[in-house]
Amino acid sequence: MNTLTAGAQAPLFELLNQENQTVSLEKLLKENQVLVYFYPKASTPGCTVQACGLRDTKSELAELNTVAVGISPDMPEKIAKFVDKQNLNFDLLSDPDHAVADAFGVWGLKKFMGKEYDGIHRISFLVGQDGKITHVFNKFKTKDHHEVVIDFLKNQA
Repeated sequence: MNTLTAGAQAPLFELLNQENQTVSLEKLLKENQVLVYFYPKASTPGCTVQACGLRDTKSELAELNTVAVGISPDMPEKIAKFVDKQNLNFDLLSDPDHAVADAFGVWGLKKFMGKEYDGIHRISFLVGQDGKITHVFNKFKTKDHHEVVIDFLKNQA
């Protein structure tokens, strides 16, 4: 796993969201910087807490010229149920072949309860409007993710 770092060019991508509509990073960057956050699986406890934190701070992120998108290997149908159940107000994107996760360097070996498997590592990237990664968030608790991001954005301004 070779995770991208600050200063690197973010891989451009087009993925389907919860409504089976194509979302492109290039288009999002025309109006805002983008928080691209990778999460392992919809409707799991940690992923739910993380997504709800971003949901509840969407307006604060917008004031800081930032829009969030989440990416997981889940299919759009599963993501749609997650979005509906949690009343999420931003796009979650489907990366079933984990090509985008690979491009960002967040797909790799994980260990859980003594078992090893390949999966997504919970890492977020702030991508500036120039397409370069401004910051990598890789040390946070899921319940504090939104606060860590907002604190960084406020200190950056």
